[in-house]
Amino acid sequence: MHLHAIDKSAGTAGGGRGDGYLVRPAQAWFAFAMTFGLMLFDYIDRQVIVSLFPYLKADWGLSDKQLGGLVSIVSIVVAAGAIPVALLADRFSRVRSIVVMATVWSLATISCMFSSTYAQLFAARAVVGAGETGYGSVGAALIASLFPARLRSALLGAFFAAASLGSVLGVLLGGLIAARWGWKSAFGVVGVPGLVLALAYLLVRDYRTVPLTARLERATQSAGGVARHIAGALARSRTLLWACLGGAMQLIVVSAVWSWLPSFLNRLHGLAPDQAGKQAALVVLAGALGSFAWGAVIDRLAQRRLRNKLLGVAALCLVSLGLLAYAFGAAPAAQQLGWIIAGGFVMTCSVGPIASVVIDVVHPSVRSTGAAVLSLFQNLLGLALGPFVAGVLSDQFGLGTALAVVPAFGALAALLFVHAARSYEAEVAALADVRLAADGGTTPPTPAAPAAA
Repeated sequence: MHLHAIDKSAGTAGGGRGDGYLVRPAQAWFAFAMTFGLMLFDYIDRQVIVSLFPYLKADWGLSDKQLGGLVSIVSIVVAAGAIPVALLADRFSRVRSIVVMATVWSLATISCMFSSTYAQLFAARAVVGAGETGYGSVGAALIASLFPARLRSALLGAFFAAASLGSVLGVLLGGLIAARWGWKSAFGVVGVPGLVLALAYLLVRDYRTVPLTARLERATQSAGGVARHIAGALARSRTLLWACLGGAMQLIVVSAVWSWLPSFLNRLHGLAPDQAGKQAALVVLAGALGSFAWGAVIDRLAQRRLRNKLLGVAALCLVSLGLLAYAFGAAPAAQQLGWIIAGGFVMTCSVGPIASVVIDVVHPSVRSTGAAVLSLFQNLLGLALGPFVAGVLSDQFGLGTALAVVPAFGALAALLFVHAARSYEAEVAALADVRLAADGGTTPPTPAAPAAA
């Protein structure tokens, strides 16, 4: 992963030369809409099973451990396959890879409705994970390459906000469909739209695969070579390493709050489970909105100076720490949900900007793979650890205290982002000699713009 070259089309922080669309704007926005839509159904299909737990427990007598396994297996498979799938997409076709991935996860979701045993349902859920493997990384790389760099953080924030919206819709739709037509029908209803979108995705424009350097060609010949090259890239690039670690630390906060908030509202406020779920959904939706809004703010800050992208996110992580610590630790009961929603709006601030930073410092020939490295950190060190750490703290000190303490990981994230900012501009500027072109077309002419001071 060559870390000292970017595409000239990415431009500069100030919207400098070449900071334009890779394809016609209408084509780029169509690609964004389709990629956003598939991300939405990615997480609807992933999370729909959560609302079906009571039905599965009643019909099949499953333990909570078994129910949890039906969720965990998807994340485990996604984390295990993210890098090899993204590498293949980078070398062949991002669009066709996405079509295959979405088709697989949609068909696997539909197949869940025909499961008659736990083992069959578990296997089908594993295939859902196999289909979703690499989608976020490849989709992010495609969006980042088709649009001007000045829009990158906002658009990636909006793209990943689709995961939050999909999670909420998956839980709500699953419950509604199961109550009317049975729990098995829920899988079929949510799986079909994703399959339709997968086929329509063939209309999306891709960008041409950039030839590998001799070094990258050698490194990607085997799984061991890829692993060694990624480890070397992380060792050489302070920006990549610190940004990935910082992004994972902030996701510990996000995943802990999202996982345990319904239980917090049920235990400490006495809300019925369905009411607790609805109020928790407000926090998830606030996070989805915040992911897009803060991405746009950070993009504006980066136009003044590129390193402001990371420094701004670091400051927002500290703000989320203060809001959430007060919300769970000191806020009056009547005001608590409002403060939690405010903290939820800020705590997703890093999602879009950090994906943008990683893509900025990774060679365009392996952008999907670079995004997959971030995904690996986020899944294993962030999304997997958050609920577990909060659970351990809850067993020792109570759930309220746990949720007041976990946001402290935001301070660690801020520190790591400050470290990443020190090398970010140099890594972006070095050897900026790679130009992208749209697949099957040429880069549209873009008027030059003065570089920022």
